[in-house]
Amino acid sequence: MSEKVKFTIDGKEFEGTKGQFIVDAAAENGVYIPVLCHWKDVTPSGSCRICSVKVNGRFMTACTTPLEDGMEVESETEEIQDIRKAIVEMLFVEGNHFCPACEKSGDCDLQGLGYRYQMMVPRFPYAFERRELDAASPKIFLEKNRCIFCKRCIRMIKDEQGKSYFAFKYRGKDLEISMDKELAKNMSEELAQEAMDICPVGAILRKEVGFAKPIGTRKYDKMPIGSDVESSQK
Repeated sequence: MSEKVKFTIDGKEFEGTKGQFIVDAAAENGVYIPVLCHWKDVTPSGSCRICSVKVNGRFMTACTTPLEDGMEVESETEEIQDIRKAIVEMLFVEGNHFCPACEKSGDCDLQGLGYRYQMMVPRFPYAFERRELDAASPKIFLEKNRCIFCKRCIRMIKDEQGKSYFAFKYRGKDLEISMDKELAKNMSEELAQEAMDICPVGAILRKEVGFAKPIGTRKYDKMPIGSDVESSQK
C-alpha cells in the first residue's frame, strides 16, 4: 500500500504519496508548477529547469525530486518566479521562435509560459541560430531552430523494439536534435501526430496539415497554461 505523507507548498499543507515527484504531487493538489521537459509517468530528465523550486531551503527540480514526509517546498516566491521567467527568455533567444508564423502557436507550452510570466523584451541578446530544417520524413518536418532540447521526443517516440526516432547530435553549442531517417520513412500517421503533440514547441510538425486549428479553438486561446491544474481543486 502506498505511503501517504504530508508536505507544504508555499506554507500550505498538502498530502501526497511518498516517492512520487513533487511536480506530480503538486498537480494532484491543484498547484501548478511549470514544466517543459517533464511528462507524467515518463522517466524525468530534469533538462529544462523551469520547474525549479526550493526544497527545505535548497534549489531542486520538482520533476526529479521524490516526495518525502515533512518537505517544505517554495514555488511562487519572487525569486523563483524571476528564475523561471529568465529561463523562458533564454529559450526564446537561443532559438528562432517567430510565434505568428508557427503552426504550434496557441498550442505551444513555451509561448504559454511567455504569457504567464509576462515576458516582454528578453534580458539576453538573441543568438539567431541557423539550424537546418529536416524534411526527410514523409510524415513530419523537424524544425531544429525551434527545438528547446527537452528530450521528450527522444524519450517517448520509439518503435516496437524500443528504438527512438530522435537523438541528439553533436555537443555543446553545436548540439541539435536529429531524426533517424530510416525509421522515419515508415512512421505511422498516429505516431507522427503523437510526436507533434508531445513536443512543447513547434519543432516537430505534421506534413500536409498546416494550421489545422483556427484561432479560438487552440489549447491556450481561452485558458492560460496551468489553469487546468489550478482549477482542478476548486
